[in-house]
Formats: sequence, C-alpha cells, structure tokens
Amino acid sequence: MSTANIPNLSHLWMPFTANRQFKEHPRLLVKAKGMYYTTAEGKQILDGTSGLWCVNAGHGRQEIVDAISRQAAEMDYAPSFQIGHPNSFLAATAVAGLMPEGLDRIFFTNSGSESVDTALKIALAYHRARGEGQRTRLIGRERGYHGVGFGGISVGGIAPNRKAFSSSLIPGVDHLPHTHDLSKNANSRGQPAWGAHLADELERLVALHDASTIAAVIVEPLAGSTGVLVPPKGYLEKLRAITEKHGILLIFDEVITGFGRLGAPTASSFFGVTPDLITLAKGVSNAAVPAGAVAVKRDVHDTIVGATANGIEFFHGYTYSGHPLATAAILATLDIYAREKLFERAQKLSTQFEQAAHQLEAAPHVVDVRNLGLVAGIELESRKGAPGARVAEAFAKCMDKGVMVRYTGETIAVSPPLIIEEGQIAELFGTIADALKTIA
Repeated sequence: MSTANIPNLSHLWMPFTANRQFKEHPRLLVKAKGMYYTTAEGKQILDGTSGLWCVNAGHGRQEIVDAISRQAAEMDYAPSFQIGHPNSFLAATAVAGLMPEGLDRIFFTNSGSESVDTALKIALAYHRARGEGQRTRLIGRERGYHGVGFGGISVGGIAPNRKAFSSSLIPGVDHLPHTHDLSKNANSRGQPAWGAHLADELERLVALHDASTIAAVIVEPLAGSTGVLVPPKGYLEKLRAITEKHGILLIFDEVITGFGRLGAPTASSFFGVTPDLITLAKGVSNAAVPAGAVAVKRDVHDTIVGATANGIEFFHGYTYSGHPLATAAILATLDIYAREKLFERAQKLSTQFEQAAHQLEAAPHVVDVRNLGLVAGIELESRKGAPGARVAEAFAKCMDKGVMVRYTGETIAVSPPLIIEEGQIAELFGTIADALKTIA
C-alpha cells in the first residue's frame, strides 16, 4: 500500500484487534457497494461476512442512503426521554411486525451489547414487578457471546472476553454447557442429531440454585461469534419447556440471526420456538446507522408498566434510543427486505450454500464444517504450539485472493449478504479451499 493512502494510525485504539500487528500491515477498506468492498489500493473484495454479520441487504443501498439524508436534513436529533418523534413509533411497529406473535413491544438501543444489557434489566424488572424480586440469578451458556457490557460478558461464556474483567462481573450468574462436540456432531448439515439432552442441564442448575432465584436464561439460538454452533434438534424446544415450567424468562440473543440470516425474520420463527425477549441489532438497520432493539412479550411489558401508578416505570434508556437517523435507516431497510423478498431468497439459496460449504470437508486442515441458512463455520485443526495462527493465515490469504471472511478461535465464519448470487457462493468457498491449500 502506498504511504500516501495511509492516514496516521497511531491515535486509534482498534476494537477486538491485534493493534501492533495490524498497524505493521494495515488493511484499509475505502468503498463498499453491493457484494463488494474496495481497498485503498483499488482492489475489489467479495464480502463473505456481511461486514460483521450485519449488512444483510448488501452495501450502499440507495434507498437507505436517501432515507438517512432526508432525515438528517429535516431533523438530525430528537430526545427520546419524555418526548418522541414519529419515526421511532413507525420503526417500532415495523420491527414488531416481523417478530413472533406476542413479542410486539420494542425498546430501541444502539447496539447488540446494549440490547443484551437492556434485556437482562427488563427480566429483573419484570420479576420485581410481579413481587418476586428475589429472582436475580441469570443463566448464560459456555461459549456464548452477548456483547461487551458488564451484563453481557457476565452471562457470556467466551473466556478471553471475561478474563480481564473477572473480578468485576455481576454476581449470581451460572452457565449451561455448550453444545459443540466434534466426536458426536462433526460435519453436520443443518441441526445436529446429537445434543438435545444438554438442555436438561438447566434442570440441574434449577435444583442447585432453586427456581425462585432465577430470573432468566439467555442463549443465542445459533451461536455466531464463538464459531457458528448450530443448536441440536430439540435443544431449544427443551430449553423453552424447562423455563416455562419454572417461571423463568427465556431470552434469545438474535443480534446475528435476526433479519434473514436463516431464511426467516428471526431464528425464533425459523425454529418455531418463541422466547420471552429477543435482542436485535446489526441487520435491523443494515448497519448503515448503529441501531439495536429488544422485542418483548406484551405481558412482560404490561407487567412492568402496570406496576407503577404514576411516573417512569422502567429507569433505563440511552441518549440515542430511537435516534431519528437510525429509525429512518430501519424503516428503509425493512422495506428492502420485504420488497425484494430477501428472507425468502436466503432460504432458497441455503441448499446450494450448504453443498458448497461441505465441499470443504476434504480440504487441508479442516476438522469440521457446520451450517444453517446462510451461515457456515469451517473449523481448522489448531497448529501445535500456535493456537489461532493457522486460521489467521487463512483469513489473510483469502483477503489477498479477494474474499473477506471472518475468523474466531480456530473457525472460519462465513455469513454473506442475502443478495449473494450463486456464482459468488462458489467463488466464496472456492477461494477458502484455495487458501487452505497454501497453508502449512
């Protein structure tokens, strides 16, 4: 890269990045349109990750650009405490229309992390409003990712995310086991047949802590950031049954799976399992403006609101909740999803996507391929003495070959925009295969 194209890199502390390594060999993106990014050198890069699991409708959608521009010119900001603006109500109605039946009360946030912490607070407030304020315990899952707020990393189960903050995580949290076992479910196509019984571990935690102390269980219906862990058949159904039995709220973290990733509006509707709260972000605005939301069952909302005779019922919110530009982007984005039938498109492409992904089973270093909808994980064998090095090299090789993937742990994660074409699916997985052949 020409030094003329590189800004001063020293001042920015980059998130979730090996800063020293990046700044020695920076990779800068300067444009995006449709399925492609453009680098500072002018090279086109096929986006195999929807940016960061978020640009579901593809890049540079003119409808969204126009909606944001119009809104910025008309009203750049309006406070959301004690005052409203029309688009926030319109956007909430539009989001509610895509949620499972009954989850039609929408609380806007600005990110997935904020959505998770909001959902956890709603769960605690709900039980207090019901007269069961002793229900304060939260149950997450090993290898779960729920953002970077203190609530999210407390219920999350990815060790490096928790390590530096372990002494300050919120108390009263326990974790279910994760569902990934290569000896039982390697190279599963869709949902693995093995593992539903792992949901029964919730009964053990209930017996240990007593149900009367547990407020909520939070899981990703399909875990993304930990390396694409697909739920076993029957697993989510068991979690739902156990939580209902004991009066525990069930929260699905759908920051990644919401808005078409599995070929349906939500993973909840895809699996036919309805939780009490759903956390959303990313695809809700096509990532054009930071935005998030929590979809809440009407009964949960009404219980909290009804417990206060006058004044504020729920002491929580953000300066940018329902920001005018965000709600404009949400409305334009959801219109694109409906008009272009992108969720249905993802469902139709999922068979070819699955076949292309599983052709990598025989590729060098691959120990597992797993998939569902338009998301796949290709797990590599760890290099002895250098965990994560091989998958990092695979990421770099793919970028050099014109394809952007994501890596986490030892897994290459693939989650392209829903507008991907059949030939681009072949190019995406073919490039990964070629890259793996060049790695020791």
